[in-house]
Amino acid sequence: MFDPSADAFSVLVNGESRSCRAGTLLPAFLESLGLNPRLVAVEYNGEILHRQLWETTRLHPNDRLEIVTIVGGG
Repeated sequence: MFDPSADAFSVLVNGESRSCRAGTLLPAFLESLGLNPRLVAVEYNGEILHRQLWETTRLHPNDRLEIVTIVGGG
């Protein structure tokens, strides 16, 4: 029998454990958190991840993300 949770794993997002499915790309994961990928900055496993790499960055078990929302205003 197929178990949809079998390919799920945890990633740490701003210090909190979040569930992620195998093969998930970073932009899709950000959207699943309710975030607009165009309005955030991401540190991936201790390194600032350049935006041009996001579309090819797949999340893996125990990855650590720090996500900062960009806020406009004056």
